[in-house]
Amino acid sequence: MVRITKKVKLFIVRMLAEFETPTNTAKQVKEIFNVDVSPQQCERYDPTKRMGHDLSQELRDLFFKYRRLANEELEAIPIANKRYRLQLLQGLVDKYPDNPVLIPKWAEQAAKEMGNQYTNKQEVDHTTQGESFNKPTTIELVAPHVQGTDSTAT
Repeated sequence: MVRITKKVKLFIVRMLAEFETPTNTAKQVKEIFNVDVSPQQCERYDPTKRMGHDLSQELRDLFFKYRRLANEELEAIPIANKRYRLQLLQGLVDKYPDNPVLIPKWAEQAAKEMGNQYTNKQEVDHTTQGESFNKPTTIELVAPHVQGTDSTAT
């Protein structure tokens, strides 16, 4: 097993905390640092995995800090942005304008994006202006004015 520097360890911890796979992390370490590490060796730096159960407290704390930041910054990922997704769909339509099978699917996908079908947003209407949601029903009974039905009976 290759002995790795603190800088490489920190890189591995950050990659894994940002939901990168151990295999891709090992490839990135090779490309950036020119160090050969196996995916199994990378997995030792993920405290959520069995192999990473004995990770040092310092690296464990950093892992969870980076994981929290990754979860908070989801909008930084382009595909999480509606405008970006619509631009991708438009690019596909422009690239393959004569595709009779996929064009309707892409159009439907764009309509769903615009209609917020893929969001968990709920709208609540609070425009009762101080009145109760369940107003009681008021019925007014009015007797017709009829002559001869007064208190004098013959």
